[in-house]
This record gives sequence, structure tokens and C-alpha cells, in this order.
Amino acid sequence: MADIILGLMGGLGLFLYGMKLMSDGLEKAAGAKMRSILEFFTKTTFRGILIGTFFTAVIQSSNASTVMVVSFVNSGLMNLYQAAGVIMGANIGTTVTSQLISFNLSALAPLIVMAGVIMVMFCRKTKIQRMGEVLLGFGILFMGMTTMSSSMSVLKESPRVVHIMSSLNNRFLAMLTGMLVTATLQSSSATVGIVLLLAKQGLLDIRICYFIIFGCNIGCCISALLASVNGKKVAKRAALIHLLFNIIGTAIMFAILSVAMEPVTHFIGAISHMDPGREVANAHTLIKVFEVLILFPFVKQIVKLTGFFVRGEDGKEGQEFQLQYIGAKSVFSPTTAVFDATREMERMGQMAIGNLKRAMDALVTLNEDEIEEAYQVERQIDFLNHSITDYLVKVNQTSIPTEDKKSIGALFHVVNDIERIGDHAENVADAARSRIDEGIEFSEKAWEELSGLFDMVVKVTTYALDMFSRNNLEHMQEILDLEDQVDETERLLQETHVQRLTRNECSAGASTMFSDILSGLERVADHATNIAFSLQEEDLDEQKKNSLQK
Repeated sequence: MADIILGLMGGLGLFLYGMKLMSDGLEKAAGAKMRSILEFFTKTTFRGILIGTFFTAVIQSSNASTVMVVSFVNSGLMNLYQAAGVIMGANIGTTVTSQLISFNLSALAPLIVMAGVIMVMFCRKTKIQRMGEVLLGFGILFMGMTTMSSSMSVLKESPRVVHIMSSLNNRFLAMLTGMLVTATLQSSSATVGIVLLLAKQGLLDIRICYFIIFGCNIGCCISALLASVNGKKVAKRAALIHLLFNIIGTAIMFAILSVAMEPVTHFIGAISHMDPGREVANAHTLIKVFEVLILFPFVKQIVKLTGFFVRGEDGKEGQEFQLQYIGAKSVFSPTTAVFDATREMERMGQMAIGNLKRAMDALVTLNEDEIEEAYQVERQIDFLNHSITDYLVKVNQTSIPTEDKKSIGALFHVVNDIERIGDHAENVADAARSRIDEGIEFSEKAWEELSGLFDMVVKVTTYALDMFSRNNLEHMQEILDLEDQVDETERLLQETHVQRLTRNECSAGASTMFSDILSGLERVADHATNIAFSLQEEDLDEQKKNSLQK
């Protein structure tokens, strides 16, 4: 008996590891592309269902899909109605795994494993290695299934085991079993796979399998719920959508099967050619599809119901020194980690641009409250700089999509560039303070020149941040042209400033301050251009070549 238990444990271990390897490999290979699809094609609930089904079928993990959706909602990219559609679709997409398991591919498993090993060990291209991991995980998954199946074939010869399994006829106990096993394994696919094998070996009656699947529906919600614990209230509501949808859908299906078990069993058996494994897989798929069809018209009501359980909104107090999209109030998902960091950097960039405007305004008005506020915001920017950098270091040590991995190095530079823009804003605030303390005055012509250069710098910085955070290439050439204009304007203004100085039209203190501000604004434009093209290195080289040819 000990050998059988060890065989079952080993087979289950291989199955879970294979599924994780396959899912992680697919996320690394296609995570960034799939994330883009989720971003742009979930405008309606119905589209969300289609995309959620497709996405989950591809990455073979409803847990990854729902956690990603909760992360999107937490970062403000997706609203709850869009999230509801993707979550419904994820419930359908996750049944693809059980469909694959129901086909007898065990004989091909060693060949699939070997092909995966060759791709991982002997191919240098990262994309091929990722696909090798997928094949390797797929093969290991089926080898685990074979190991478990062999152990279960021995179990069915034990009268005691057969008696215990056949005595499992309590529907509520079956649901509880499915829920607990799925919550423990963190995978409804793994639980359904085990149920499928038990049914094929004749150890579980097909009727009781339906109710274990119902329990799986509820148990699989644990990942999203855990992910939302430290998130914002809107993220908690997104996780609750998943739970409420599955609880309500399960209750409806439970009631239907309670009064129409025989017709349903007969229908599923007929379309499955009386193959117990196919019956479990088809039941899993049909139950999910039917739940979506029933509950689709009531999406708004389900979303509103989440507001009953999670009331109020997140507080705003003390938010300045908090991270909004990453950190303690975030939902970590490897597929969205870089995206969330980008959103946080966009926030930091907007803060730096606003502070530059505030400091320049204080330079003119000599408003001490604005000067102090500029210093306060600079402390916030420094806090974000350190926090985002720490976050990127941690993300770089996790398993993230291949395309995101390539971006990490550039993101470190972007954080530094934004922080330097903040430093230049602080320098302008220092200049405003010096004007007050030393009574320094600028001529009307000097103010006019500063204003013109400043407007160009703000424009190029705003375009640059938009290009970086939104991948908006509309102003790509304009950014380069503006940078050239800023460089040329700064050079000319420095020359005219020297001429004014030689004519004794300004004091030595004003001269030094004016020159420093000009230089600082020119450097801000340089940092802005670095930010804009941080993820577009090839485009930057090409655009610079074109600029030189003009």
C-alpha cells in the first residue's frame, strides 16, 4: 500500500510541476502579447469573455488569468465590468486542460519530454527555449498522469478502496472535497485531472464527479482572493466577482442536476461515447459554458453585489508617500509586474513635470508656500525613486515574460532620468529662495527668454512621458526636433546673456542664476528624450539618422 501511495504522490508531483512549467513557459513566451490583447480588447463584457477564454486556454491557468485581471483592476487599467467578462471567459478557458488530459497522449509523453529537453538545452534563442519549457511541462504532466493511473489501477483491485470510493455518494461532501483539494493544490485542473483518472479506473461514479467539479469551481477562487488581500478595495471587488460568479453558477447547476440528473448524465455520456474520462472533461466544459450563458445577462447585478460586501473607497490621506500601483497596496502578477512599474513611473514623471512648473512659477512670484511645496514634492519623488528601484530589482529576480525581461534594464535608467528632472526642479526652487534672500532681479527680456525655453522643455517632457508610458509614437519626430531646438535655444540664450553681462545690464548674482537655470532646463530636455526612447532604441537611431540627413 505504501508503494501505491508513493506512486500517487510522485505522479501528482510530476503533474503539478509539469502544469506549472507549461504555464510559466507560455506566460514568459506570450505574456506581454497576451497582456496587450487584454488591454485593448476588453472594452465590452462579451469581448472580455472571448478574450478571457482564449487567454486562459493559451496559458493553461485560470489562476494566472484571474490574478492578472485583479492586478489590472488594481492599477486602473480595467474596470469591474470588463474584469467580469474576462473572469467568465477564464472559467471556460481553464477546461481546455481537462480536455487535453482526457485524450490518451501518455504514449507520446516521453517523445514530448525529449523534444522539450533538446529545445531548452541546445537552442540558444530564448523564444525556442521558452517553447521547449512548454513542451517539457506538457510531457511531464502526462508522465505524471501515467504514474497516477498505474497506481490507481492497483487501487481498484482493493475491495476496501472500492468500498470507500463507492460510498462517496453525499453530494455536499463531494463538493466540499473538490473545494478543499482545489484550494490546497491551487489548481482546479489538477483536481479535475485526478477525478478524471478515478472515473476512468471505475473508482468514482460519474454522477458524483459532477459535484466534485462544483467544489473545484469554488476552490479555484482562492488564488484571486489571496492576491487581492493587500490590494485596493476595487481589487477585492474584482476577486469577489470571481467568487460570486462561481458560487451562484454552482448553486444553479446543483439545483438543475438535483432534478434532472439522468437526462444530463445520458446526454453527456452519449456525446462522450461512454468514455468516463471524456465524460468528466465534457461535463467540466459544459458546466462552465452553461454557467456563463445563464449569468451573462446579470453581470451588472453581480458587480453591484460586490459593492455590498466591500463598501466605501480607498482613503486618500497620506497617499503622497505611498505607492499606488506597486508595493503594499498592489496585486503582484509576474505578467503585469513591469506594466505596473511603468504606471508608477508615469505617476512619478507627472509629479516631476508638475514640480518643475511649480518651481518656475515660484521663481517668478517668489511665493514661499510654493517653494516649500516644491521641496515636499521632491521628497516624494525621491521616495518613489528608491521604492520603484527596489521593486524592479525584485521583479528582475522573478519569472516574467521574455519581452518584459528585456525592458528591465531600460526601466532602471528611466527612474533615474525622472529623478534627475525632479532634482532640476529642486534647483529652480533653490534659485527662487535665493532671489528672496539676496534680492536678485531679472530683466523683462530675461524672463521672456526663460519662459520661451521653459515652454519647449515642458512640451518635450510631456510628449516623452506619454511616449514611454503609452507607447504613443505620434510625437516621436517632434520630440527629437524639440530637443534640437532646446539645445540651440539654450546656446543662443547663453550668448545673449553674456552680452548683457558685458554691458553691465545684470548683476553677477543674477547672471550666475540665469545661466544655471538655462543649463538645467537643457538637461531636463535631454533626460526627457532618454525617457521617450528608453524602450525604442532602434527607432531612436533611425530617427537621428533621418534628422542628420535633413
